[in-house]
Amino acid sequence: MRGLRDRVVLVTGAASGIGRAVALRLGDEGCRVAAVDLNLEGVRATAAEIGESACALQADVSYLSAMREAVVAAEAVLGPVDGLVSCAGWDRVQPFVESTEETWDRVIAINLKGVIACTRAVLDGMMARGSGAIVNISSDAGRVGSSGEVVYSGAKAGIIGFSKAVAREVARHNIRVNVVCPGPTDTPMMEETRRANPRLGEALVKAIPFRRLARPAEVAAAVAFLVSDEATYITGQTLSVSGGLTMV
Repeated sequence: MRGLRDRVVLVTGAASGIGRAVALRLGDEGCRVAAVDLNLEGVRATAAEIGESACALQADVSYLSAMREAVVAAEAVLGPVDGLVSCAGWDRVQPFVESTEETWDRVIAINLKGVIACTRAVLDGMMARGSGAIVNISSDAGRVGSSGEVVYSGAKAGIIGFSKAVAREVARHNIRVNVVCPGPTDTPMMEETRRANPRLGEALVKAIPFRRLARPAEVAAAVAFLVSDEATYITGQTLSVSGGLTMV
């Protein structure tokens, strides 16, 4: 895609699932990729698959200080960060009345605060350089709600509102901020959910018009477009990649 070669992009949650697929797709497009995750072994494997144009960093996205350090480390190896893709996420599927405050805190910290911290960590440099592209991974659960994922749905909805507001504030600096909302996707987290509740997994597939889960690479393709110069006049938008599960 136009404008991706040699662009430096920091991707969180890059050890597995959608984050890994995004990192690999951007690497294939010629980006220099800073792959970030708490799972250092996993993120090293992702970076190794990309090659010399990638580095692996361990960081907790829910802490601004950790993400500032990750940005500094990435820039020391790859150069100024041109793009950010926040993919790190976590959920525990259960009825809301059975969930605990500890679970709420973790879901919000990783899914919502993580996006806020990552965005803040890259903005100073992007504003100084007068350009940047940010793509935050939300979920269709944040657009329409999802039973058994009440707090997760709230956190993912928060990503959408946050991203739209930031997009308005930073547009004058030529920084674009967009959101991709995957539907049910064939990731390790989804596999864990399907093992725990096979009937839920079957119901999800039946509800999707394409009658299958999304492939991580299909989500990554949408992300790559939004990071690229093919999308230079797109900001503050939310794109569902859900096989028609939601049409809003």
